[in-house]
Amino acid sequence: MAADSSTVTTGDCRSPVVRKNQLQGVLFKYGPNAIQVAFRTGDHKRQVIFIGGLSNGFLATAYLEPLAIALHRQNWSLVQFLVSSSYSGYGTSCLQQDAKELDLLLNYLIDREDSEGVILLGHSTGCQDIIRYMSTNAACTRAVHAAIFQAPVSDKEYRATLPNSASMTELAAKMISEGRSSELMPGDADPNSPITAYRYNSLCSYNGDDDIFSSDLSDEQLKMRLGHMSCTQCQVIFSMSDENVAEHVDKKLMAERLCRAMGGAEKVEIENGTHSLSNRVEEVVNAIIDFIQREGPQGWDDPWK
Repeated sequence: MAADSSTVTTGDCRSPVVRKNQLQGVLFKYGPNAIQVAFRTGDHKRQVIFIGGLSNGFLATAYLEPLAIALHRQNWSLVQFLVSSSYSGYGTSCLQQDAKELDLLLNYLIDREDSEGVILLGHSTGCQDIIRYMSTNAACTRAVHAAIFQAPVSDKEYRATLPNSASMTELAAKMISEGRSSELMPGDADPNSPITAYRYNSLCSYNGDDDIFSSDLSDEQLKMRLGHMSCTQCQVIFSMSDENVAEHVDKKLMAERLCRAMGGAEKVEIENGTHSLSNRVEEVVNAIIDFIQREGPQGWDDPWK
């Protein structure tokens, strides 16, 4: 392909990024359902799997393109994938389903592409997905060498600041008590997605299934939710100007509490960083690559043995 003014120059003709918003790689099916599609940049035996948040899909954050280039230089591939909760599907899905589909992807990478191990990179609610998946103790969790949590924030505390949140939370609880957990909430419950009473309650209620990173949880409650991550190398990247963190939350304290609950995760504070770190792209990529370089591919387990 001829170079032009928009072409990304990396010094490597095999770079996964051709030009801005244009990646080259392999698109593949990792499961039988239509949505179960993944995209891999780079052809390496070790993969960083990006897990997006609510309403996310491919190219969810601005740092994915430079991260793909940086990982390629370190002989890692970047894998982005779609699940049932991608885009507007999150309202009718759940963390449990995300975990099942993540396990399908890992099975595919190990069985079909001879993966030597993966690192999970969660953004926003993708962080909750990592916590849920690693708690399953599925065979393929042993192939997860490390986990990176970028913007592990509370959906409950953020949504509590939105109009009608309290009344809708009450309605969701009532519908669940009536055995209508799989029925859809009124349209104004969530303007971005049809959402079931179960998922609304999970996202908005105290002790809901998605209530993992809230500041009103005690240290003991956080440890109960996050303590199993102490067996995995973890990095927490917290944006200090995250617009999705409620104003009353002490971000520095919350980052410290999360790291402690995970058994001593590495903490990275991004000053003035937004939720998706679109304004601190270079900083977050450097932090991720530094973490990967220091941890290295030591101690990979073969899930099939």
